[in-house]
Amino acid sequence: MKRSFLLPLLLVCACNPQPSTKPGGLVNEEQTRKVLEHHWVAFQANDLEATMADYTEESILVTPDKTYHGLTEIRANFVAAFGAFPKGTASLKLNKSIVTKDIGYILWEAVAPTFNLTFATDTFIIQDGKIVRQTYAGVAAAK
Repeated sequence: MKRSFLLPLLLVCACNPQPSTKPGGLVNEEQTRKVLEHHWVAFQANDLEATMADYTEESILVTPDKTYHGLTEIRANFVAAFGAFPKGTASLKLNKSIVTKDIGYILWEAVAPTFNLTFATDTFIIQDGKIVRQTYAGVAAAK
């Protein structure tokens, strides 16, 4: 009986990594803020390499259409996104940015050549200076 109780407990501990910490055991909220700000600036600039520098091979991006695992898949997502928001012809506006511990949240909108993104939101889990998990959702209206 003890064995069956301990095994699930060990599995839960092994599958739930602890967030990035700084001395004293607190989540490094300033690091979260810096990564979130860097990511927004890189995305606005259509800078693929700077955008990808925020991710690792273990990163996961969840969107309404697909879940992207690792650098190759996430890169493909941003290649498509940068095609939809061409530099110099698209306008992106950050409406809200919130950082709490290892969570970053942004609310934004955009005007692109063929559509308006009237509402978009991303949530990020940031650990050790990298985006480890991200979700995105948005509402687009064709022009």
